[in-house]
Amino acid sequence: MSRFYPIVVLFFTAFSLSGQNPADNKPQKNLVPNGSFENYRKKSDNIRMAIPWQPIASIDYYHNPLDNDTTVQKGAYEGYCYTGFRFQKRYKEFLQVKLAEPLHRGTTYEITMQIRLAFWSNATLKSFGVLFSKAGYRRPADAVRANMVDTMVKKGGLMKGFQWFTFHGFYKADGGEKYLTIGNFAPEIKKDMVRMNLFKLGFKESYYFVDDVSLVKYHEEDKVVEEVVGSVINPEDSTLQVNKNIQVGEKVALKNLFFENGKYYLLPESNQELNKLAQYLLRNPSMEIRINGHSDNSGLKFKNQKISELRAREVFEYLIKKGVQNKMYFKGFGSTQPIASNDTDDGRAKNRRVEFEIIKK
Repeated sequence: MSRFYPIVVLFFTAFSLSGQNPADNKPQKNLVPNGSFENYRKKSDNIRMAIPWQPIASIDYYHNPLDNDTTVQKGAYEGYCYTGFRFQKRYKEFLQVKLAEPLHRGTTYEITMQIRLAFWSNATLKSFGVLFSKAGYRRPADAVRANMVDTMVKKGGLMKGFQWFTFHGFYKADGGEKYLTIGNFAPEIKKDMVRMNLFKLGFKESYYFVDDVSLVKYHEEDKVVEEVVGSVINPEDSTLQVNKNIQVGEKVALKNLFFENGKYYLLPESNQELNKLAQYLLRNPSMEIRINGHSDNSGLKFKNQKISELRAREVFEYLIKKGVQNKMYFKGFGSTQPIASNDTDDGRAKNRRVEFEIIKK
């Protein structure tokens, strides 16, 4: 079988084989929340469980290699979870996510993701890429060419056998783009499909696996010199206080988290503490944690269990939307692990808590 390698054609961008910013070699924050698809509400083939990703049509979500996949690089590129896109002559799928922060005008961003053609495909695509937009992709007219980083393979289609290969390019932001959409943006999908066996006619399908989506700042716009007026917040105030020698199994209770009484939705006053935790995790990308929710013993036991789990999940999802890529879990313990007496208001207040536990350093 002939192998054709992708050529990235970039609009308002430049292309680099190295993928490194020569001016800055330190790790950059990935602006694609849950870019590896490893964090999810629960195991399911529904991609909506990999929050905050949203499908347009029906995107498949995998947690393990397929049983009938006998290719060398079966399963995810890294970790366990990955996604799948199906394309037919009158059908195509997209996957969309709201970025951790809007893009800044004039800043150049580097986009990468891993792609692999599925072993059962009998056709390939000529193009596959990403679209940046302020309001998200809803219809073909939203696919503005200047806001894409796209691949174009004129002959043979987009593939490297059935192995993973890297989609890689650069995008200079207009400013304010909040959404990233992955898919094929050709006006007519059937004209963008290339049959792999020219002598085998009939139904055509291209299917691509996607994993490890990343968007980082490559080169920032020129900085404006600012004059500070008024008081300056001590940088220490924005740092989460965690023991430097914290060990696996240790737990850190989060302070100043606010929920409406009997509800699980985070109130805005909680953002400051959660932003500290997000920054801590971004500085420790290899750390795995579990968010633990706890309640007092007031009311029904099953309701306490449910509210503690939902509150832990809210924190888990907030961190993902802030761009945290660490592997995370969440769990509710209800009233089973009190740290104070439930006989007083003060004790019950201490028992109603959310903490994070170190699973792996």
